[in-house]
Amino acid sequence: MSSGRFSHLLRGVLVLLPAVIVAGTRSKLWEVPTGHFTSSSNKTESLQWEHCQYRHLKEGVRITADIPPKLDGTWVSTRCEVRPGPEFLTRSYTFHSNRHFQALQHYYTESSCEDPAYSLMIRGKIRLLQASWITRGATEAEHHLSRVGIVLHSIAAKQRLASRLPPACVSLSLNEAVPGKPYELYNTRAGRACLAAMGFSVMEMGLVRVEMQHHSHGGEVQELFLGDIHTDWAQRTQHRPTGYQQPLQNAMYHIHPCPVCALVYRSSEQRPPVLPRAPAVPLSLEGHWVSQRCETRPSVLFLTRDFTFNPGQHAWRGIYRHYLDPACSQPTFTLTALGHYAQGNPSSKLSGASEFVFKVTQVKVTAMDESTAKLLNSTRPGKCGRVGNWRHGVEQDLSPTNGCPMLGIRLPHKEYELFKMELDHRKHPLLFTGERPTDGSSPDRPLRRPTSFQLPMVLCNGGEMHPSFSTFNSKQVQLASGTAGLEKLVLLVFGSALCSWLDVY
Repeated sequence: MSSGRFSHLLRGVLVLLPAVIVAGTRSKLWEVPTGHFTSSSNKTESLQWEHCQYRHLKEGVRITADIPPKLDGTWVSTRCEVRPGPEFLTRSYTFHSNRHFQALQHYYTESSCEDPAYSLMIRGKIRLLQASWITRGATEAEHHLSRVGIVLHSIAAKQRLASRLPPACVSLSLNEAVPGKPYELYNTRAGRACLAAMGFSVMEMGLVRVEMQHHSHGGEVQELFLGDIHTDWAQRTQHRPTGYQQPLQNAMYHIHPCPVCALVYRSSEQRPPVLPRAPAVPLSLEGHWVSQRCETRPSVLFLTRDFTFNPGQHAWRGIYRHYLDPACSQPTFTLTALGHYAQGNPSSKLSGASEFVFKVTQVKVTAMDESTAKLLNSTRPGKCGRVGNWRHGVEQDLSPTNGCPMLGIRLPHKEYELFKMELDHRKHPLLFTGERPTDGSSPDRPLRRPTSFQLPMVLCNGGEMHPSFSTFNSKQVQLASGTAGLEKLVLLVFGSALCSWLDVY
């Protein structure tokens, strides 16, 4: 069975899993609200993250996340965002206390967001439904659109957009559009066929999470995570998200300095933000790179990444630490991959990005709990390491068995990647790696090379550093002792995609 099929199986199992646990134990921690939220359903999770040895990252950051989230306010992009395709955009979303929202999406012709093509004005209502059974720490929501308008910013943009749409949509929607003037694409009396042809969707609002970062120096940063965008264009308008995309930041609580935040906040559909040209950053992989936060992937994966590159030998090592929860406080297993890489040509689709080919020649796995070790010991001899030798906390090399089919690992393995470097608001380097396919497949051929990025990683100042988490005042991330083992075991038995190297690279 492919890792993609495992992912779909996993989603179905996770939908049913909480009901099974509740029926058997009646744990209140699994009694997710099914109707309107009440004040009694508020829960906060906190974690403290120590990034690495950089002095400016040593400070602890405490993160809280309320369920249900408080959406009121305006949320803006902090950089030029890249969506699969690729598409380049900035976003400004405003939510009101009466559940109405206004969303501005500004689209551009290139990856630095300097040349606006068109802007979409989206109005509607959003209703929070319940804490997600599938993605822990998230809230499910539903939305209703009332109006979608477009403002074209040039004749060339009008021509490019017309080339993507069916003739009927061009005659109905674009023929009358004049650059600089609003034109209505959709209202409650019209159909959505032309919106779908544009690849337009706000299915991202089906999954929401709000985090507040409390920095030790007293500053606060509030971020809004909305659902992920499917990497397959044909699937994006129907995709039900289970992961997140690049977060938006609250216009009142954002990183400082943030010139992009101010430009996006002050923008309108007729005055799109033109972002300042960022300095070109030469791609230099040498060193040790780590995740900035506990990361979430589609198909219910919580993990942190830890990469080390040796350009002299074209060698690399990746450590993927997997967890059960969005605070990355309950480890399940750790996967270490080693191999070589070769840098190719600059990307023809994404300016400043470079193509790579990575080869994985060795994989080691460490079971971080007894349930994982028990599952691995149940495999057939010669298929997944040394059967009977899996122990909690003890690493095993999968090279002698050429991988592990149960975990979706095969050796050797080759993937086609896309890397880019930028500087953050403090002029420190960020490493962007290609976004994983939503369906769990592998970019194992050039045509499957990513066209968008995962959350960026930060460079550490040498040494073998390991992300350090601590949780406190956390109701949501703790399980009743009677259910934790059952949850882990069911996740592992039915969710081999959790363990798939292909899903988490």
